[in-house]
This record gives sequence, C-alpha cells and structure tokens, in this order.
Amino acid sequence: MTLFPGVALITGAASGIGRATAVSFAVEGCRKIAIADLNAAGLEETQKAIQEAAKDVQIVAIETDVSDEAQVNRMVEKTVAEFGRLDYGVNAAGTSHPLLFLKKGGILTKPLKSHEASSAEFDRINGINYRGAWLSSRAEITQMLKQEPLPTHDGRPGSRGSVVNVASQLGVVGRSEAGTVCPGVISTPMTQPNMSFLAPAISIAPMNRPGTAQEVADTILFLASPKASFVQGSALVVDGGYTIN
Repeated sequence: MTLFPGVALITGAASGIGRATAVSFAVEGCRKIAIADLNAAGLEETQKAIQEAAKDVQIVAIETDVSDEAQVNRMVEKTVAEFGRLDYGVNAAGTSHPLLFLKKGGILTKPLKSHEASSAEFDRINGINYRGAWLSSRAEITQMLKQEPLPTHDGRPGSRGSVVNVASQLGVVGRSEAGTVCPGVISTPMTQPNMSFLAPAISIAPMNRPGTAQEVADTILFLASPKASFVQGSALVVDGGYTIN
C-alpha cells in the first residue's frame, strides 16, 4: 500500500528539485499529480519523466506564476477540479543566483554585491521565493481544511494534508502538517552554471560535493508522508553538513 494515495501538487516542477519531487511521488505510488511552473516546455519534459516512471499516473500541468495571487488560487482550483481534492502541497518554485550575477555576452561573470543589484531584481526574487511560498501555502491549506482526511492520515488529530516549502524559512502555522526543507548547494540547471562561484561553499561542507535534486526530493517526500505526522513548522536542513561545519 502506498503512503501517498492522495493528490500531490508541486510548484517549480519544470526542472531541478521540483521535477525530481514530482517523479518521486509517482515512483512512490502517488497516482494523481499536478505540476506547476512558468516554464511550459519544462512542464512537458517533467510530464514525460513522470509517465516514464509510472505509466498509470494522472497528470495535470498548470502554467503558473507563483508570485501572482490570482494565478496561485487558480492553480489550486484547477487541481481540485481535476482530482477532487489536494493532499500534498510542495512549494519548490524558487530563483536566486541568475538574477544576482553580472552578465557579459550571456555568460555569468561575477556575483553582484548588494548595492549593485536593482530593486526590480530584489522584488522578483522575493516575489517568487517568499511571497510565492506564502501564497501557495495559503491556498493549499485553505483547500485542505475543507476536506476529510485520507485513510493514511485518519486518526491523527487535525490532519488534513501536508505542506512542504523548499528553500524558504517560512514556517507554516495551521492544522495541516507543514515543514520547510532548506537545501544547501544543490546541482540543478539553475546552479550548474555557477558552480565555480559556489565552490568555496561546497568545500565547507564535510561531504565536499553539491547535493542532488533527488536527495532533496527524498527529504520532501518524508515530510509529506504520514510518517512525519507530528512534524509541524520544522526547518529540515539538507546541505551535506554545511551548517555544522
């Protein structure tokens, strides 16, 4: 019997951690998965990867800007319209380094210092990473509180679903299980062009390597599962030991 008999919604699913998480839900037995991102082509690739992992999965792809309140609400509404409920919300949409590097001929050349970054860059990063996580969490929790618990959560007081935020210090307070995954340097399409700049941070961690998207996805699935039913508002660090060293 799968730990994930319900409906999963993953933002930032077009690549990296979001894609690995969506595929992992399918591998672990979740058969109803909604994937969301601004990158429509990336969503198509993720859908193919899910279908290769498990051919009987039902998938809905939703092009969404998580910094836009109306689009986030529509994302959850479309998920519920397609599948009838929402049980696992994973908010993995995020951006960072590409907006904070100077470019020359399309190639990243050096990190921007704080006084060199524009307010537009600051607003876009916070709109996705912070506002987007909050908007998504709010919409997901609102839906979860309307529905009866799954058999996997029944008997666990107050349980209506699971919300996991990625790359955010946002602790969700509500009656759904919630946690935050705080990755260290992870090898994704977003970070791979910047590995030379990130080498000092990588070397600090005892494991002395970047993490993989799958290693973060495995942690996310634990927090989303009923095995983490008493984990609430926790920030779980997945960084190869960077913060302890």
